[in-house]
Parts: sequence; C-alpha cells; structure tokens
Amino acid sequence: MAADAPQNMILRVVEADHVRKLKLSSRPASVDGLIEILKEQLGLDCDFTLKYEDPDFDGKLTCLVDIQELPQKACVHISLIEDSSSVASTDTLSDVSSPERLSRWPPGAFEIPTFAYDVELTLRDGNAEFEKNGKTLQLSRDQKHNILDKLASTIYGFKAYPSDKEIAVVADALVKKHPCLKEAGSDSGWNGWKNSIKFKMGNYRTKMRRAGCQEVTVNAGKRSQRNPENEPSHSNIKRPRRAEVNFLPNFPQGEDPSSLDVLRQAIVEEVKKTERNLPLISKMMQTTFALRRQTIVTSSPPVKELMDLWPALHMQSEVYAEFQRITNQNLPNTFYAELDRHTPRLMTLFRQKASRTGKTADALSDIFKELHDVHTRRITILHALPVYLRDEASGFFRTCVPDLGDASVVLLTTVSDDATSPVHYHPTKVSIILEGDVVLDLPRLADAFLVMFGLIYALHLAYTKGLTNTFEFTQKILLGLDNSKLSPKLQTLKNDLMLHV
Repeated sequence: MAADAPQNMILRVVEADHVRKLKLSSRPASVDGLIEILKEQLGLDCDFTLKYEDPDFDGKLTCLVDIQELPQKACVHISLIEDSSSVASTDTLSDVSSPERLSRWPPGAFEIPTFAYDVELTLRDGNAEFEKNGKTLQLSRDQKHNILDKLASTIYGFKAYPSDKEIAVVADALVKKHPCLKEAGSDSGWNGWKNSIKFKMGNYRTKMRRAGCQEVTVNAGKRSQRNPENEPSHSNIKRPRRAEVNFLPNFPQGEDPSSLDVLRQAIVEEVKKTERNLPLISKMMQTTFALRRQTIVTSSPPVKELMDLWPALHMQSEVYAEFQRITNQNLPNTFYAELDRHTPRLMTLFRQKASRTGKTADALSDIFKELHDVHTRRITILHALPVYLRDEASGFFRTCVPDLGDASVVLLTTVSDDATSPVHYHPTKVSIILEGDVVLDLPRLADAFLVMFGLIYALHLAYTKGLTNTFEFTQKILLGLDNSKLSPKLQTLKNDLMLHV
C-alpha cells in the first residue's frame, strides 16, 4: 500500500504586531526545521521560540517542543528570546537616519519624539481620558505602526543595536509621556511595547541593510535554508562593543573605495614630509574615516599593516581625533578632568589598602614615593590602579627590556639611571608597543597610556586580558562610555567614588 501523501499545513503566525498566514507543503521534520522555514519565508533573522494554541487546553499557549504536537491547521506565536538584537520582519521604513551619528545614547531619560499629527491628536485625547477615568487607549494598526517606526528611527539615530535594557528605557519613557498607552496586563505597563520595539528595530535594520548601510550590511549573508553553509545567524556579529557611536559608517556621498584610497595615499606622502600640513592631514583623515573603519572592522589586519596604511595614526593628535570620530568624545579633556577629580579619593583608597598586609598592600606601598605635582600624581594613580583592581600589570608596564616579541600591548619606559623603583617619574621616554612594534614615543606615561587607549579604539583591538578592569575603569567610569554595565568590583569602586565627589 502506497504511503499517504504529505498533507499541507496551514499556519497563522503571530509576531509582535503582525499576523500572517503561511501554507506549507508538508510538516517540517522538527521544531528547529519549522523555525528555519519561518525565518526564510517571513524574512526573520532573530532568535525565537515557538508557542502554539493547544486545542486540548481551550487554545491556551503551549511551548512547541515536539513538531508532531502541532495540528495541521494551527496558530503559532513567535516568542523573541531576550537580548536578541537582530532582524525580525519587514515593514515600511518611515525615514532614514544619517549613518554619521553626532551624539551618544542619552545618559538620562530617553526623549520620546513627536509622532504624526493625527497620532499626536489621538494621544492627547487619550491622555486626557486616562487622567480623567483611567481608561487606556486602543490604537489602530496604522497609528501603532507610526509610533513604532518613529521610535525605531530615533533609536537608530543613537545606535543600530540597542541593548535589551535600552529598549526597556524607551518603552518606559513612552508610557510615562503617554500614560494612555499603558498595558493593563503587564506588571510594568510596557512589556508589550518593549517587545514590539525590539521587532521594529529588526525591521529597521532590514531596511537599512537593503539601503546599503554598512554597519548592518556587514552582518548580512548568514546561514539560512537557502545558504546552509554560511555562518550561523548570530556568530561573529560585527557591532559596537564599547559604546562606539560611529562603528562602521558609509562612505561620504560621491566617494568610493578607489577615490578614498587616493586620499589615503596622499596622507602617506604628507606624513613623510619634514614640515607636515597638519590641517590638511586632519581633513583627509576625516574624509577617509569610513574607508579606514571598513578595513579595520571587516578585515582586522595586523597592527603594523594598518599603521603603514594610515601612518597619521602615529601622531598623538590624530589618535585623539580618531577617538572622537568613533565615540564623539574628547579623549584627553574628559580623561584628565575625571582622573584629576577622583585622584584624592583614589589616593585615600590606595593608601588604606597599602596600610594592610599582603601582596597587594606591599605593591601599593612601593608605588607611593613621589607626589610633587599633577603629573606625578597621575603616574602614581595609573600604576596603583591595576594593583588595587588586582589586574596583572607586569607585562603592560615594562622598563627597558630587550625582547619585545610577545609584547602585544605594552608601555615601555626608558630611564637614564639604574633605579629599581617600580614607578619612574622622570623617564627618558615612554614607548607605545603594539604587537611587538613601537607605534609612538612620548615623554610622559599618562599621555602614553591615553594614546594607547585611543589606539585600542582606533584599531579595534581587544583589551589586554590581564588589564581588563583597568581599561574598563577608564572606559566606563572615567570616560562614561557604556557605564551601565559594570562588574561587581568596578561598581563597588564607582559607588565609593561617587559618594566622595
């Protein structure tokens, strides 16, 4: 007897604020297989699980773990996995933000934008009704789409891949400004809005990718049913990790890799001159920023190759300028202002630790020898900080060692005497070493440390494993870049500093 022909499946797929009908020629072999089909046919590129309306329990939602439990005609609900930051579905793009961002994510409350005129009128009346009798507003589909499109556009103006916490901040700000949008069935009043904004951000990234926006296009071409040999959809995602505002911008209008490479070669020739035209170099470095980021982020060549391609990064001023292009932050002004502001309290904490017994106390005691002026205090703080945070700084702070073969990230201090002190306040020079090569020589350790930090951003390098706490203290506490995510050790230190400012 011939086997029964496979029966068609008809699915009603519910995702955030979209409901779609989908016909399948046969039952997928597994739940994972069904998820892949949904990703392919609905244009989804995010991590999710599936629930279905179980007829055995009056249509209540049940997690789908066995594909055989799914009826031939069923309603399935897509449940977005927390912290997924990828594409959800396609929808109409209301407007396109500039890929060149001019500001970072707002540190305080998120400012909700103004929506379409008709939506604003509806919200005004809805808020008045809510204040009067507590009645929430039922939006039309078009009105909700307008709100979500405008929020996605505004969020994208700050970053393409907002975190789960940042999206929650937006949802919370939305219902605070428009209390008529609160959800009666949500503990917070905005959980559903948060989920909808997540999906809408995926829609927005899809449209920006199709429009050719580099920072999202770079993550396209992942594994799908049609391309099973490609990378998994969430592996090797190239995205900002350290609060970079302009992580991978598009080329300037009218420019392409060839035209920008001509400028790059002009930079190389200008840097070779004895009398450099610094304003011209700065202008050309600004124009070629997108080409440089594309090379650095997508190809990750060795440091020596990058420095040969972009020799202006051997200049202290251009390292600071590059950091500002990436983060919209003035590196030396912010760093030194915050370091000097916290120095008295840091010195108190370090001295308290040094008064005790143990290896950390002994190491700190050896450091406090000379504190005459602002420069010696800065040097002392930078040497004491990794000791206090229990980082391993011996491989980072080095003094006149002949072999630098293993020196991936090193500050090499050259001294004129035979002093054995772990801290040298009057060095001959301090060399910045990256991957075994001298990148720049500077007279002061604090300046060398800061340029080193700027180069880590400019060249998209990872923090040295042994100095993670020190670099994150610099990034998140002194510079305020992504300071919402602190390790317990750094959070304790920040709390202590804030109480004594």
